[in-house]
Amino acid sequence: MSLLPIILLASTAYGYANPGFCSGICNVHDPAVIRRESDGIYFRFSTGNKISYASASEIEGPWTAIGSMLPSGSSIDIDGYDDLWAPDANFVDGFYYVFYSVSTFGSQESAIGLATSPTMDLYSWTDHGRVGIDSYYGDVYNAIDGNLFLDATKTSGSSSHNIAYDPSGDHAEEGSYLYKYGSYYYLFYSAGICCGYDTSMPASGEEYKIKVCRSTSATKGFVDANGVACTDGGGTIVLESHGTVYGPGGQGVFTDPTLGPVLYYHYVDTTIGYADDQKLFGWNSIDFSTGWPVV
Repeated sequence: MSLLPIILLASTAYGYANPGFCSGICNVHDPAVIRRESDGIYFRFSTGNKISYASASEIEGPWTAIGSMLPSGSSIDIDGYDDLWAPDANFVDGFYYVFYSVSTFGSQESAIGLATSPTMDLYSWTDHGRVGIDSYYGDVYNAIDGNLFLDATKTSGSSSHNIAYDPSGDHAEEGSYLYKYGSYYYLFYSAGICCGYDTSMPASGEEYKIKVCRSTSATKGFVDANGVACTDGGGTIVLESHGTVYGPGGQGVFTDPTLGPVLYYHYVDTTIGYADDQKLFGWNSIDFSTGWPVV
């Protein structure tokens, strides 16, 4: 998947704040939030509609649909090229970068693609296809949920690093998102069963939740609050089911100019329904005062 007070109501029974207010188009899956440099407009990308995206004057909304980022689909020639998902948005050297995943649900044949735009306006996107991160049937990983992390203190390279892993194999660890605050790098990720709650409810506690580990290095040494290595199943819960919020995940972190660090995610409101297309956009301010993110 951790934010500031303002319009949040503390949930004392569970220790989590309720999601911040959202108006307009709030039904999304796997959100990614970014703010345009030129005018401060917020843009939110999400799974579906060949990467659907919307805009708002502030993170609370009202969110207004813009359309599809890549209306013709991806140039990546595998199943799922017209059903893109799990976007990640960044601003790099004058262009907006959105990474996306290509595959069908449950498939191990996957690839990460990239589209760029100088403005984020509708029909301004150029699809660059594969970025060279792929997976195939039989691989021990799946090439989905890309996240670009820019760090001025590090140089780029082609090496890969395994920084989180659950050796028990009981839970998926996905949607990884790196965020630096102070002297620490924080690895947020989703763990558990993400989807299909309307047809097959997981056992209590097995549903999606957001966890975190931290390190003083971006490429190694991530541990949870108890000192357990993230590569050995470690992970401290940041946000889990509570009250009417169920299965939060698909998260990212955004530095808001007013609110500070914001954790955004999707979740199911149990008073509305459990279907994947009923997932809602959630956000909370993050408190890092203890050295560990609290929402």
